[in-house]
Order: sequence, then C-alpha cells, then structure tokens
Amino acid sequence: MSVSDMLDSKLELDNKQRLCDELELNHVLDRDVSQLSGGELQRFAIAMSCIQKADVYMFDEPSSYLDVKQRLKAAEVIRSLLSPSCYVIAVEHDLSVLDYLSDFICCLYGKPSMYGVVTMPYSVREGINIFLDGFIPTENLRFREESLSFKMMETAEEFVVDKTGHYQYPAMTKTMGNFKLTVEAGSFTNSEIVVMLGENGTGKTTFVRLLAGVISPDIESDKMELSVSLKPQTISPKFPGTVRMLLLKQIKGAFMHPQFQSDVLKPMNLDNIMDQEVKTLSGGELQRVAIVLALGKPVSVYLLDEPSSFLDSEQRIIASKVIKRFILHAKKTAFVIEHDFIMATYLADRVIVFEGQPAISATATPPQSLLSGMNRFLASLQITFRRDPTNFRPRVNKLNSIKDREQKAMGNYFFLEE
Repeated sequence: MSVSDMLDSKLELDNKQRLCDELELNHVLDRDVSQLSGGELQRFAIAMSCIQKADVYMFDEPSSYLDVKQRLKAAEVIRSLLSPSCYVIAVEHDLSVLDYLSDFICCLYGKPSMYGVVTMPYSVREGINIFLDGFIPTENLRFREESLSFKMMETAEEFVVDKTGHYQYPAMTKTMGNFKLTVEAGSFTNSEIVVMLGENGTGKTTFVRLLAGVISPDIESDKMELSVSLKPQTISPKFPGTVRMLLLKQIKGAFMHPQFQSDVLKPMNLDNIMDQEVKTLSGGELQRVAIVLALGKPVSVYLLDEPSSFLDSEQRIIASKVIKRFILHAKKTAFVIEHDFIMATYLADRVIVFEGQPAISATATPPQSLLSGMNRFLASLQITFRRDPTNFRPRVNKLNSIKDREQKAMGNYFFLEE
C-alpha cells in the first residue's frame, strides 16, 4: 500500500498537504510503505497520528532516525496539534527536542525491568534539571548517585592533552548513483573528537566509510590508509554466542585490561548482560556492546556512526563521557556522527559541517572550531541555542521568541560561554 493511500485511509483532519510539506513526505507519497528508510518511516508514522482527530495524541520517541532539522520540525508539527479540546503525551530521550516540544515534564525513575515511578508534572526547565540532578526536591528523594552536567572542560582538565600527532586527509569526491559528495581537505590531531553535523542524506556515513577505506573515492589514489575501528549505523547481530564470548573473541586484550574495564566496561553497564545471547539483546543493549567493541580495538582513529541511537537520556550522557574520557586517555582521534545536539556539543572538540542538497550533492567542510562550526550549521537551519545556567546543557530557543530574535540579529546562533 502506498504512503498516500495509507494517509488517506486515516484522514480525519484537513491537514494532509501541510503535513506532507513540513515532514518532507511529498517525494515518497507514491512509494510503498515497506520501501521507506528509517527516517522516512518515522516521519510517515508521525503524519499518520497527526491526520487523525483525537482527544489525546501519544508519541513514543518521535525523534529516532531523524536529523536535527527534522527533529525540530517534527516537534513543531506535534505542537501544532494542540487545541483547547486535546492534549499530547510524548516520550523522548533527546533532551533538546524534549525541551523544545514540552510544556510540562514528568520524570520516570526506578529499576529497569523491575519497577518505575512517575513524578508529578514540572515546568520544562525544572523537570529536565531534576532528571539531570537525580534529586526530586518535592519528595526529598534521590534516585541517582551523581548528577549529570555538561560542563565542557570537566573531562579535559583531568588529562594532559597530547596533540602532537598531526594527520591529513586529501580533498576527495565520491559519486554514488545520483549523489555526489565533495570532501574538502582537512587535518586532525591526537586526543581530539571531530563531530560531523548535517542533514540525513548529505553523505556523513559515506565520508566515514571513505576514512575507513571501506569504499574508494572517485580518484583511487586518494584512498585513505588509516588504522580504524568502525561502529556502523545499523547493527545486525550474527554472533552465535554470549556477550562475554563476543568481547573475548574480538577485543580480548582490552577486555582483560583493568584500565579498559574501569573506564569503559563498568560505566557502560554491561555486567548484567554479559551472559546473554547476543542475538537476544535489545536495541539499546546492542548499541552499548557495539560502542565497547569499537573502543576496544587498538587503532589510531575511531569512527562512531550515531552512538546515541536506542539509548535513553542517561545512557547517552554516560556514553558521551566514556567516549570523551577514552579518546583523551588513549591519545587517539574519533570521528563521530551524531544527531542528538546535547551529545554532539558535549563530545565535539571540532566539527565538520555537511552542506548541500540531501541525496543530490553535498560538501564536507574541513574540521573547524566548535563555535564557528555550530554557528554555521545552526544558521543553515535557522535555529538558535542558549545554555542553561545550572548544568550548562544547550537549550533550543522557541522560534521567534525574544531570545531567538536577539541572537539571530547578532549572528550568535550558538552560545559557548559558561
């Protein structure tokens, strides 16, 4: 059944054309639903809910598989449903989208797969800050040992950052069918994380595969010869055994090393799934195993494609800290593709911005500073960010709010000061 037919079968409100425009579905209307990609399927599912007339609309993780621009557009579409006669409930792990989407927030705490407790509703800022702090003042209850903060310098201060190793990659092009990616020449150093920012379909995964040498550029002599470890975007488990057997087979040296155990294995919380069959793991469990596997290989460059997928808010922050600490400690380099803005901001020492027409042609800039790169990326999306004074997390300004208009007028789309 085609996308258009499915939408028509549920159509109760007169908003199909507006939704197709805003959720970028026009080019897939004649396509069969079974042929949609993850991001297209997610936007279609959001549209399917929004065209129906209801008293309550419910969305479970609407930002999965979407890039930053699509996440905020989806949040706007969901907010446009609100009327005096209906309300919306959403579950969301991307804190910047949650911030943009919500009027009130309930935190959930408890023991996974044992019990959960839902708090009373709080204002957006208060609710997110309570969750990050791990303490509910109205109940005088602490549900997490330590609070989570986004202070940029806290990890870097613990290490002597070694940036002596300098590496170059040449200008390259890669043509795949109708799509052409142009990579401008760039360089990177040890102890550095380079985050790739761009819309879906602008060649971020293609660039990672070029760096890994999995695919060759148009001019064969430009092919990279780096020793890399790649965590792919989609993880399909084929290993016929337990997590412990997989780790011992793939990364025995790191797995047995006490430093790796305390810095990576313990915080990634793999203890309780060590003896589970790899094929029975959930998406989030698989993702954590894949991150550990990628970091356990002794190489010079780590390539992580969307490490936040399937992780909840808390696991995303822990994974970010693990990756950051590991790269600084091992004095290696990481290239990370990330759509969760908070995670991207926390990880990035420098950023590569992908600009152009998704699925047609795109250009990857050389790595640039966090401030200028974020400004360039956010200006192209017409989104502004400020920082929360309590825990320094980036917060999206509501469209056309006073803060949004002020920052746009000054050309400050992204605020770094703490």
